[in-house]
Amino acid sequence: MPPILEMRGITKEFPGVKALDDVTLSVAEGEIHALVGENGAGKSTLMKVLSGVYPHGSYDGEIFFDGAPRAFRSIRDSEDLGVIIIHQELALIPLLSVAENIFLGNERATNGIIDWKETHNRAAELLARVGLEENAETIVDDLGLGKQQLVEIAKALSKNVRLLILDEPTSSLNENDSAKLLDLLMDFREKGITSILISHKLNEVSKVADTITVLRDGSAVARMDCADGVDEDDIVRNMVGRNLEDRYPPRGTHAPGEVAMAVKNWTVHHPLHPERKVVNNVSFSVRKGEVLGIAGLMGAGRTELAMSLFGRSYGRDISGEVEINGTPVDLSTVRKAIDAGLAYATEDRKTYGLVLDDTIRRNVPLANLPEIAKNWVVDHGREAEVATRYRNRLAIKSSSIEQVTVNLSGGNQQKVVLSKWLFADPDILILDEPTRGIDVGAKFEIYTVIRDLAAQGKAIIVISSELPELLGVTDRLYVMNEGQFVGEMPTIEASQEKIMSRIVKSGEDA
Repeated sequence: MPPILEMRGITKEFPGVKALDDVTLSVAEGEIHALVGENGAGKSTLMKVLSGVYPHGSYDGEIFFDGAPRAFRSIRDSEDLGVIIIHQELALIPLLSVAENIFLGNERATNGIIDWKETHNRAAELLARVGLEENAETIVDDLGLGKQQLVEIAKALSKNVRLLILDEPTSSLNENDSAKLLDLLMDFREKGITSILISHKLNEVSKVADTITVLRDGSAVARMDCADGVDEDDIVRNMVGRNLEDRYPPRGTHAPGEVAMAVKNWTVHHPLHPERKVVNNVSFSVRKGEVLGIAGLMGAGRTELAMSLFGRSYGRDISGEVEINGTPVDLSTVRKAIDAGLAYATEDRKTYGLVLDDTIRRNVPLANLPEIAKNWVVDHGREAEVATRYRNRLAIKSSSIEQVTVNLSGGNQQKVVLSKWLFADPDILILDEPTRGIDVGAKFEIYTVIRDLAAQGKAIIVISSELPELLGVTDRLYVMNEGQFVGEMPTIEASQEKIMSRIVKSGEDA
């Protein structure tokens, strides 16, 4: 197939950083082309150059689309030719309807008056095309993430998409929703729509991609044809520039110690629908030096459980008991939870985990400000010392501790979140989706931090939608479904099939 897109010699610089260095990318018409690389490799930057987010003139190099040179000066310019990008952070208005979102900025109107009948009819056609069985008048905020992702794709189809760019489209989805989205991409391929897929989930890339381009440190280092299959280890080797013998660090030889935290009969009601129990009479324990995993499908109640334990940050009418180190504790506020030795690293680092517009120096000490203050005034020298120590300890890639966290890659942002909680020196650390949206190299570094903390006697609880991750990093697993724990097993006896069978069986018994 002839190329629909060619990017030649693309170089993009920011102050003090060369984000892209002479990158060439060729995408054949009608293929699924995967773009992979570590966080900070330049994938999103390259796509922002292509889509006009970084306009022509702000970079060096040439872009050819449909065989003709293009100079996109805005997103509107690229969209007019059918180049549509769906960013990792969805660009939907939560309180508008599905139909209103699909045609936002592209309204069905005559003489400036919106034709609502045409809007809803056309939206219904687009929803059917992406396999979303929802009324076009449904408010977007009432949809789950998987369905919102499909609304974004329907929105792209409304603009007569020819090249669809998806940046980490499955990073927030469960396995079922991810599979549906990948099937949709393959269906688009049959209909002649070209896709560029940015993803850290190499199993998904291997499943659907026709061609893979690997970026490393702002350069295109490999192009791989998937016609005869592709080895994930080869992809990883090109991504990180070395052999990665293991995806997970070895488990320690130490045995878990005494019970660090015991939760008894924990029940949480939905904050808006108090008749609904999102966590139903859950009891569990985690030991010192143990990495405990909680598996389950999206909506099982895992995050709700974690947030409700951490200072009752979620839910209402919460009941149950918690003991830490054998003593009953009051976790009714976040401050009390921290003082009791509990920490919670949220699954949504951008919204809840970081002050994105502030620096590494300011973010790292946030959970333990008294430690860097004198007479309630922050000691800026001590603040810088702490930030530098954790920047070095977790190998945070940045120009300095003065770099603003919004400009860090996802993996390095996650390391700042971990640094914040490590400085608080908790006894029990809850990690909710700790490697969401980050690359295999950064994942390994975070897994190593988890194992090191366990070796120091910390109790770690890991919530993850990636079953291989739970099997690779934990010592023991609970399986959660519909607000209840439906299984428990040592990780050495666990498998993806066993975990899923517990979930399915519990659903049948309900």
